[in-house]
Amino acid sequence: MSTVEKVLPRRQFLKVTAAAAVVMAPTIIPSSALGRDGTVAPSERIVIGGIGLGNRGTYDLGCFLEQKDVQFVAVCDVKETRRIAIKKLVGEKYGTDQCATYRDFRELLDRNDIDAVLIATGPNWHATVAMAAARAGKDMYCEKPVTKNIAQSLILAETMRRTGRVFQAGTQRRNLPHFSFACELARSGKLGKLTKVYAHPAGMQSMMSGWLIPEVEPAKDLVDWDMYLGPAAWRPFNAKMLDGFNFEKGGGLVGGGVLEWGSHCVDLCQWAVGDCPPPVEYNAPTNGELVARYENGTELIFRETGWIPLGSCPVRFEGETGWVEAGDSGKIVLSSPQLLTGRTVEAIDGYPATYHVRDFLDSVKTRSQPKGNADAACNAHIACHAANIALHLGRTVKYDNTTHEFIDDEQANRLRSEALREPWRL
Repeated sequence: MSTVEKVLPRRQFLKVTAAAAVVMAPTIIPSSALGRDGTVAPSERIVIGGIGLGNRGTYDLGCFLEQKDVQFVAVCDVKETRRIAIKKLVGEKYGTDQCATYRDFRELLDRNDIDAVLIATGPNWHATVAMAAARAGKDMYCEKPVTKNIAQSLILAETMRRTGRVFQAGTQRRNLPHFSFACELARSGKLGKLTKVYAHPAGMQSMMSGWLIPEVEPAKDLVDWDMYLGPAAWRPFNAKMLDGFNFEKGGGLVGGGVLEWGSHCVDLCQWAVGDCPPPVEYNAPTNGELVARYENGTELIFRETGWIPLGSCPVRFEGETGWVEAGDSGKIVLSSPQLLTGRTVEAIDGYPATYHVRDFLDSVKTRSQPKGNADAACNAHIACHAANIALHLGRTVKYDNTTHEFIDDEQANRLRSEALREPWRL
């Protein structure tokens, strides 16, 4: 009897030797696991989960799934129909049934295998989920508007700096060539000293969120209404609120176009002026224009009309020696053809997010700042929120970028933040 047999009973000895034979047998490794045949090795893939994937979120997800170095593994949504739809979509992409589903985003964030999350909930949830994701060690691509008010904007930027997470706001026009070129002209001095930047708000009205007629609340597994409301003030269930893109914000102001389109157009204006702090003075609208002024005197002008027809989300930058205007058609119009000398600018019609998603993924890998980073988003959103407060109050407000308060204005300062419903805290 061998030494090994003396130590191990015969039945256990046979199991050990059989297992060893299996280990020693040749192993066939698929080429996809090695990153061959145009695939990316699993060790190089970014594992993604999605939170709140309705219409816009499903579009964003499609942009992520196009990227070979992405592995999407989980979805969270308060609606069962959306959870099922995303699981099916992902299953068809990968040929598996491995996409996990959750109703509570905290369970998804608890997963150690997830590197980053796509946040495409309603605006009511964006900042709260983003900061929870940062605390959980996840990077994030977050749809806009990313904050509900000025206070959230400041906390969001500070949280991302403190945690070192990669944050990309869904302001995808920063990664489109013609918008990027227009901003480069403004920043580089090619237009002369910058005097005015124009943003299209797509509706200058300030509203308050409210209630709709109460309806019978569905079972929680079908629609988790309490989770849908989240940090917002409670109100009775109404199905029309579930899919309304701009369902906001407890008792606070609804941003309307100033915040919705503004978070794109004002963001581009902020980029054009060099991503500096937001304007320090905001006037009530006169003749259809709301004029804000930066500390250096440059004006940020919100206006509905007077645009060259270049598609939605137009912006215009004017300097002492030239100007440029751009829109979602992919076209730009310049004050002088010389501004284009030696340059070819690709015209991309519409506003695809693929380039912006790629910028985010590259930043996750390099730990660098993406173009729509939290600091840029913070400043652009503060400008939108402050303009909305001036619109709501119907008068001029002055903002101090050092104290982050309105100067000698108790009414305006009360609108910088709002109470959040328990247990949600930033």
